[in-house]
Amino acid sequence: MAEVVVRDVRKSYGAVEVIHGIDLKIADGEFVVLVGPSGCGKSTLLRMLAGLEEVTSGDVLIGPKRVNHLSPNERDIAMVFQSYALYPHKTVEANMGFSLKLKKMDKAEVKKRVADAAEILGLTPYLDRFPRALSGGQRQRVAMGRAIVRDPQVFLFDEPLSNLDAKLRVQMRTEIRELHQRLQTTTVYVTHDQIEAMTMADTIVVLNGGYVEQTGSPLDIYDRPRNRFVASFIGSPSMNMLDGTVAGISDGLARVSVGDTEVQVPARDGLADRQAVTVGIRPEHLALSDSGLPATVRVIEPTGSETHVILEFQGQELTAVFRERHSFRPGDRVHLAMDPAQVHVFDGDSGERVG
Repeated sequence: MAEVVVRDVRKSYGAVEVIHGIDLKIADGEFVVLVGPSGCGKSTLLRMLAGLEEVTSGDVLIGPKRVNHLSPNERDIAMVFQSYALYPHKTVEANMGFSLKLKKMDKAEVKKRVADAAEILGLTPYLDRFPRALSGGQRQRVAMGRAIVRDPQVFLFDEPLSNLDAKLRVQMRTEIRELHQRLQTTTVYVTHDQIEAMTMADTIVVLNGGYVEQTGSPLDIYDRPRNRFVASFIGSPSMNMLDGTVAGISDGLARVSVGDTEVQVPARDGLADRQAVTVGIRPEHLALSDSGLPATVRVIEPTGSETHVILEFQGQELTAVFRERHSFRPGDRVHLAMDPAQVHVFDGDSGERVG
């Protein structure tokens, strides 16, 4: 296990810079998830950690060692890819032990390491099978087992669950998290799925356009997003955003005009009269009320445990999530109240959090 440090790392392809001076410090044994939309630079950053992409400038350290110019096999890391990359003509046992065989490790030690990893991953009954005889989840476990047997300082995962169906993704999320709790190996995990990030990470790093937007624990980022991008990206369904103008501040409350409706939000440091703002409220923090935001029901999505309702308000789309069951119909007019303690306010120009 080892600490991983990224210092002012940049990556350019010709004249185009795609990673813009990223700084990260990943503690020994920490599970860090890099999350963001497609093209944000998360996989490029991971590949630079792995040595599969050259660092244009800056430093990458694994433990005390600067590894910028080391090849992947010299960095003491193990990577699990989106594609399983298994040898189809080799058994599970041979696939898992192949890298150790290349290192000319003693056969008895290879067999022991493979057996130990297979037991951890529930693969012992499948060691004599070929990849074609395995399910998608079992193949992904083999790919993980191939990484485990190397006993690396750092695990790198590049969207390993993307090829699995929804139910299996949930199962594998749990298995990867349990694996980390058991091995306590420093882990960097890349995904575009913010639910994976929220449920798996010790620390989330939100990337956008080659920049780090925010770093923190899942609940810190969920409860106090630094800016409008993070607020809208983290959370499912995503946060509702209402553009408006501060109409006045008094008695600890700010009145915000949203179209021809006025909403009240806690007065935050940095709010000023006539300031353009965006009011954010998560779907689960909207409640049916006799007054509040007048909205029209457009679509009802029952999930069993919850009901997601998409509504229209002042030409903008709102989503509300109710634990209770309601008999909504498209076209119904309702009023939605916002929990003031759960309201987020962002500057209308910069998008940065206010207060």
